[in-house]
This record gives sequence, C-alpha cells and structure tokens, in this order.
Amino acid sequence: MSPEQPTNFLKENLKYFIEGIVIFASVLFSFYIGNLNDNQSNIKTKNMFVSDLIESLKDDVEQIDNLLDILNESEQLINLLQNDIESGHQLMSDQTVIDNLIKVEVGFSFFPKDGVYNQLISTGAFELISSSELKNVLLEMYGHQNARNFATSNEIDLFNLDFRKIPYEMFRIRFDYDMLNGEFYGSRRLTNFNFDRNFYISNKFYGLLSQAKLYSNMYKRLLRDIQESYKMAISLAKQELVM
Repeated sequence: MSPEQPTNFLKENLKYFIEGIVIFASVLFSFYIGNLNDNQSNIKTKNMFVSDLIESLKDDVEQIDNLLDILNESEQLINLLQNDIESGHQLMSDQTVIDNLIKVEVGFSFFPKDGVYNQLISTGAFELISSSELKNVLLEMYGHQNARNFATSNEIDLFNLDFRKIPYEMFRIRFDYDMLNGEFYGSRRLTNFNFDRNFYISNKFYGLLSQAKLYSNMYKRLLRDIQESYKMAISLAKQELVM
C-alpha cells in the first residue's frame, strides 16, 4: 500500500464519519429533549395535584374548625346542665334543660378529603415531590393520624349510642328534624317531652354528661393535632410550588 492510500481512505470516509457523528448527536439530543419534556410534563402534573391538595387541605381545616365550634358549644351546654343538677334543678326550667340536652353533640367525626392524596400516590406524582418534609407530613397525616382519628371516632360513636338512647327514653323526647339547617347533619327542634326529675338529678345522668365531656375533650385534642399537621402541610405545599 502506497503512502497516499491511507490518506485517500480517510478523505473518502471522513464524510461518512461526520455524518455518523451528526446522526448520533441528533439522536442523543432527541432523547435529551424527550426527557426534558417528560420531566416538565411530570412537574406540571405534580404541581397540579399539589395545588388541588392545598385546596382540599383548606377545606379539611375549615371542617375541623366547625367541629371544634360544635364541641366547644356542647361542653358549655354540659357545664350548664351539670351546674343545674348540682343546684337541685334550680337554675333552669324543664324546657330549657331538654332544649340544651338535644343540642349537645359529641358524636360528629372528622372525615378527611383524601381523594387528591390518593391520586398523588396512584399516579406516582407523590415521588416527584421535592420536599421530603412535605412527604413525611403527608404520610403522617394520612397514615398514623387517620388511624387515630378512626379509632377515637369509633369509640365515641359507640358511646354516643347510649348518650342518645338513654336520655331520649327517660325523658320521652320527641322532636322535628330540619335537614337543611346545621353545619353537618341538620338540626333538631323539640316538640314534646316528659321530664323525669329523678333521672335528671341522678348520678347515672350526671356521669353520662361527664363522660360526654371527657370524649369531647379527647377528640378536641386530637383534632387540634390533626389541624396543626394540615396547616403545616399547606405551608410546605405552597413552598413546593415555587421550587
């Protein structure tokens, strides 16, 4: 082979070599653009879910506020009833006692809106969340705190069966029900009753009121813990949107 042959070979194949590099670079760039578009699309989807999550969490915070208002009012009514019992039924009329009694609510439960969170998990968008703190708070909220809420609510619901049944039987309470009034399940309006004074001033009824107040205090503590987590999640989710 003469010295000119390698040079000619390089000259003849340089064009193909350059073309190969251009094709390879084009394919590599296409992959890069495709991945970039996928990442941007994933981030857009994640941010959409996070925005929806913020609105859902705000609704839940409002729901908790309403529940706390109901429980606080119920505790005040229980205090009035027990004060009257301790006075020998000298502070309120029979009518006022029954009116206050049917307004006591300790059986309402918090039902979180977990639809958006479940979508985050099922679509894999949860793993795209940059903030590990936000992910940990959400896992705590929809895991451990949800389980605590369910267990406590179930216990209170079982107590509430007796709390409703016993006084309603002993005082023969009859009422009309307004489904359109009230924050959650409507409201009751007293229409008739037969006041049993002996039962009213009994240890059994007094103890029933004390237990209702105890459950109210327990649930208020849990709700406040949950609400603090929700407020923290809202703050962290807002930060996530600007990352």
